[in-house]
Amino acid sequence: MASPITLKTVCRLLSVVRCAAMSHCASPIVVLDSGLGGLTVVRAIRQVLPSEDIVYFGDTARLPYGSKSAATVTNFVRQIITYLYPQDPKHVVIACNTATALSLATIRSEFPELSISGVIEPGARAAALAAGQRQRPVIGIIGTEATIRSKAYEQAIMRRRQLAKVFAMSTPLLAPIIEDGRTVDDPLVQVALRQYLQPLMARNINVLVLGCTHYPIYREAIGEIVGPQVAVIDSADQCAQDVQRRLGSAKLMRDGGGAGGLRCFVTDNSPRFANLAGRFLGLEIEPPTWVSTDELHALSSAAEPMELREAV
Repeated sequence: MASPITLKTVCRLLSVVRCAAMSHCASPIVVLDSGLGGLTVVRAIRQVLPSEDIVYFGDTARLPYGSKSAATVTNFVRQIITYLYPQDPKHVVIACNTATALSLATIRSEFPELSISGVIEPGARAAALAAGQRQRPVIGIIGTEATIRSKAYEQAIMRRRQLAKVFAMSTPLLAPIIEDGRTVDDPLVQVALRQYLQPLMARNINVLVLGCTHYPIYREAIGEIVGPQVAVIDSADQCAQDVQRRLGSAKLMRDGGGAGGLRCFVTDNSPRFANLAGRFLGLEIEPPTWVSTDELHALSSAAEPMELREAV
């Protein structure tokens, strides 16, 4: 009787195929996030790399990631990348600050054949530069509970500006409010922004890092509250520029050929995604493909996590 095909076997075969073919310029960029927020990264990538095909995965059934453990978030990211592996991505962007902080190192070690980046290092680099010539700049960070608790931004900034004063503020209501479709003229949004930002403004911050890819939706309103003297760092823009640099260095940029395509996957195909995606992207998109969480779970339960990528 033939042995059953396990995920371990499938991953070996995929690795063999990938090693033989390798990524090429026509391969897509994969962008994944807990929900809609990563679409701000997609929008930024499309602005700097308009010819690239992008595959987006929003884990809309299991958001928010910001209140979950590192093990849980890492497992979610592992499942998504395993599912999208047959797309042959030339680069994978973990477009979620929480997932970047909690899972990036582990995921890179488990998928060594893939080029994978996150959003924290580009944002921290930009914050350090925005501080200018100040010897002791004051840098504020807003993000989810998990991102702030990880201290990933503080560590990344302090590696570049050791004399900086860094103040991090957990802002757990913002991502759910944005996912709920509330606009900046909503009184609840104004109250939340002012209450969260006031303690940082009292510290006389010079730079404010938007440590969640949802937050650029409110960037203009945030800028008005903190004032023009504070440099507001959009992690989505910085991430897109980082992807551009990486693809350029690897000679994997797609030249010409018209506008690149966008294909979306979600784990909860509610009308909310279709209704709000246009607000995040500034354009209408095709209906997303629904992927059940049971299907994703089956991928990870078929083998031990660290066995997902064995050397061939």
